Amino acid sequence: MESAALEFSEDLNLITGPNGAGKTSILEAIFLLGRGRSFRTRSSEKLIRHGQTALTVFGRGYGPEAHTAGIEVSRDGTRARIDGQAAESLLELSSVLPVQSIDPEIHKLIDHGPERRRRWLDWLVFHVEPSFGGHWARYQRALKQRNAALKVAGDDAGLWDAALAEHGVAMTTSRRATLERLRPYLDGLLARFSGLDVSVAFQPGWLQDFDLSQALKAGMERDRDRGTTTSGPHRADVVLRLKGRSARETLSRGQQKLTAVAMIVAQLKLLRAELGMSATLLLDDPAAELDTKNLALLFGELASLNCQMIATSLNPETTLFQAPKAMFHVEQGRVIRV
Repeated sequence: MESAALEFSEDLNLITGPNGAGKTSILEAIFLLGRGRSFRTRSSEKLIRHGQTALTVFGRGYGPEAHTAGIEVSRDGTRARIDGQAAESLLELSSVLPVQSIDPEIHKLIDHGPERRRRWLDWLVFHVEPSFGGHWARYQRALKQRNAALKVAGDDAGLWDAALAEHGVAMTTSRRATLERLRPYLDGLLARFSGLDVSVAFQPGWLQDFDLSQALKAGMERDRDRGTTTSGPHRADVVLRLKGRSARETLSRGQQKLTAVAMIVAQLKLLRAELGMSATLLLDDPAAELDTKNLALLFGELASLNCQMIATSLNPETTLFQAPKAMFHVEQGRVIRV
C-alpha cells in the first residue's frame, strides 16, 4: 500500500510538479481530513486508489495542546476519529482542522445550485455559533426519518415536523446572524476583487408567509406526492444578485471566480478578526485561475491573516511564491521535500 508522511509549515507551503503528478491529491487529502468529504467529487469513494479497498489520512496540529484526527474512506462508508475517539459526526473534523479551499472550480460557488453556497455558509456558522452543529445534526436525522416516511406514503411523516421546526428555526437564526456578521468583510472584498456591486441575501428555504411549522403542514400533500420534504433549511440559499439579476446569469466566468474568492477570504478575515482563529487555506494552482493583478490582491489580503497556506503551482518561480517556509515536489505520484 502506498503511503506518504509530510510535515507542513504553519506559514506558506508550496507544492510543485507537472500536470497529473498528484499535487491536487495532497490538497484533497488535507481537505478530506478537515471536512470529511472531497472538494472535487460528491462521492469520497472515488478518491480510493484503483485496486485498493480504502484510504486513510491522519493529521496532527501544532503545539502541545494540538489535536490529532484521522479519517478512513472505504466501500462501507467513512469513519473519523479525533484524539483516538470515534467522532459522532464528520462535522466535528472542522473543529480540529478548519480548512477552506480556492480551486479551479471555485466559480461553481456562484454558477451552481444552492448546495455549495449552503456548505460555504454553514462552515462559518459552525465556527461562530457553538450550538449550530448540534441543531444541524438533529435536523438532518429528523429530515431523513420524515423523507423515509413520505416515500412509503405513511401517515406518520408529520410526527417529525416538531423536531424539524425546532432545529430548523435554530439553524436559520444562526445562519442569518452569521451572514450579517460576515457582511462588512464580504462587501469590502467584493468591491476590491470584482469592483461590482454584488448584493448578498439569505433565503431560508421556505416561503416567509409561513413559519416553518406552517410551511411543513401546508406542503404535506406536495411532499407526499414527491416523496421528499420540500420546505426547510435544507433548501436554503445565499442569493447573489447584480443590479437585481441573478449573479450566475450576469457575471462572466472570471467575475464569478473573483466573487467566489472574495466570499472565501471574507470568512477567513472574520474568523481571524473576531475569534482569533487561523484556518488552513488550500490554493490549487491559483496562478492559473487569476491574473497577475488579482493574484497579487489575493496574496495581499492573505498576508494580513497569518494563516497556513498550502499552494500548488506548475511554476515555482512565480513571484508571489517566493520564500515559502516549506517546499515539496511531486513526480509520478511521489512527493519529496525540497
